[in-house]
Amino acid sequence: MKYFPIDKNLFVKNRKKFVAKMKPNSLVVFNSNDIYPISADSTLPFAQHRDIFYLSGVDQEESILVLFPDAVKKEHQEILFLKETNAHIAVWEGEKLDREKALKTSGIKTVYWLEDFEKVFFNLMVQAENVYINTNEHYRQAVETETREDRFIKKCKVNYPAHIYLRSQPIIQRLRSIKEPEEIALLQQACDITEKGFKRVLGFTKPNVWEHEIEAEYIHEFIRNRSDGFAYTPIIASGYNANVLHYIENNQQCKEGDVILMDVGASYARYASDMTRCIPVSGKFTERQKDVYNAVLRVKNAAAKLLVPGTIWADYHVEVGEIMTKELIELKLITKEDVANEDPNWPAYKKYFMHGTSHHMGLDTHDYGILSEPMEANMVFTVEPGIYIPEENLGIRLEDDYVIQETGEPFNLMQHIPIEVEDIEALMK
Repeated sequence: MKYFPIDKNLFVKNRKKFVAKMKPNSLVVFNSNDIYPISADSTLPFAQHRDIFYLSGVDQEESILVLFPDAVKKEHQEILFLKETNAHIAVWEGEKLDREKALKTSGIKTVYWLEDFEKVFFNLMVQAENVYINTNEHYRQAVETETREDRFIKKCKVNYPAHIYLRSQPIIQRLRSIKEPEEIALLQQACDITEKGFKRVLGFTKPNVWEHEIEAEYIHEFIRNRSDGFAYTPIIASGYNANVLHYIENNQQCKEGDVILMDVGASYARYASDMTRCIPVSGKFTERQKDVYNAVLRVKNAAAKLLVPGTIWADYHVEVGEIMTKELIELKLITKEDVANEDPNWPAYKKYFMHGTSHHMGLDTHDYGILSEPMEANMVFTVEPGIYIPEENLGIRLEDDYVIQETGEPFNLMQHIPIEVEDIEALMK
């Protein structure tokens, strides 16, 4: 891995929080992700399942974590099962975790090789009454592929049908949504790398550059700063393309007079950043572009102040919609009459701002969080309002990542990334 080692005490702390929420005489199992095939002998790069990483720091394929706080043997309260390394694997794939490295990474003393899993797991299941299984229950998930976790759950229920099966998600969603100080520091590192990429692009962009060339500048700066790469597929959308919310082709030439919307974030140690900035291809905004840009910036700043403990996500979005409505009226994009006659289920502002303002951030770009429950301190949210005007070939979205504080306004992890019109124009000269 490119990132520097993470203090194992973070993972020790995370496991203690999880087992404290488990029912008596229960065990829980977390599996690594698969390595997904493409065709022939090609595979996608391995990306660790964030739950097992959150609890162990293990960033390696074919790994299994078992937690059983009431195990008869103390050494079986925490167990890692790893793929056994050997000289052949070391030559062809590189170094893998051995028992000593696994302990240093995770703080887990008991490490077995994967070939021993069935035997050891049987002995544990004889003692346990309940089994927590780990399913993907994120509110935006739409996964059709059967995962390694799915196959384990299916096999476990066949082999041990008399056990009581419980869901780990209600526990881990709440835990992962509230960040430890070490996690906030890692998120800050990801944001700092994103800042370096953005500043590089400000000096690079000029008329007739291609969107994919800008993308290449970002990934160059990210990798040279030990990033895992992009936290998500980057959006480099010039002119009309900015009106396509998930435009990822990044294959068009940037024309003088257009604005480029860049929704890009670096990942560091699997922790994501999520930034959106808009810059003029020519280095200077037109008056109309500046007016729309500053309207979005005002909405972003006002929305961020609403991120305080106790805020309800749904109510927050209603209030942001009201703020946006006033700006759109000032821009003469909608009228007061449009607002008076709007459909309550699709307010007038939705014509030009049709997506949500915020989502949880963390190990996933759209991180775990229960949206029906009040916001709490040390949750991390994006704030990303936008105004999209296809008839003007203009789309503006601005986005920063914020940590909710116990009191006062949230802390902006991206406060040093240029966002004011004057700063962007000055840096592009």
